[in-house]
Amino acid sequence: MTKNALIVVDVQRGFDDPRNGPRNNPKCEENVRALLDKWRNSGQPVVLVRHDSIKPGSPLAPGQAGNDLKPGIDGPHDLFVTKSVNSAFYGTPDLDSWLKKEHINAITVCGIMTNFCCETTARMGGNLGYDVTFVLDATHTFDKKDIEGNIIPAEEVARMTAANLHGEFAIVKSTAEVLAG
Repeated sequence: MTKNALIVVDVQRGFDDPRNGPRNNPKCEENVRALLDKWRNSGQPVVLVRHDSIKPGSPLAPGQAGNDLKPGIDGPHDLFVTKSVNSAFYGTPDLDSWLKKEHINAITVCGIMTNFCCETTARMGGNLGYDVTFVLDATHTFDKKDIEGNIIPAEEVARMTAANLHGEFAIVKSTAEVLAG
């Protein structure tokens, strides 16, 4: 059986902070929990990732309630990575080393935020030679301003991430497709 690690990126309470603005995909957390159930029940490896922000005032800073994982995300896991940058591959302990030691060559990425930490982790995974699946509807993001100050709706930001990743760094799938496979 091929080992495929589920990488759950930054599903933390701090992303519920209203300062983040409008988000897309209200089913993200439900879909992440469904993926976690499948991985945990099948004995496939689970990696939980937590962003420990070093920005002053961040709700994701260690010691803040927002740093905690959301309910149903914490639980059995094979590796717990903490990071202060976008990629789970630049955290502690070293994700790439652990995956290689465990003979894992496939990863499935989900979590928060679609276009930042999830996309960066998927891109790096692809560049490092992993077979990457990106579960778009098990991620969410927020509205973003472009360089002219115009608002790009979160749904469009997510669609652009999918377009950037699919076929180049990862295969983009839905939760239903992953659960069925």
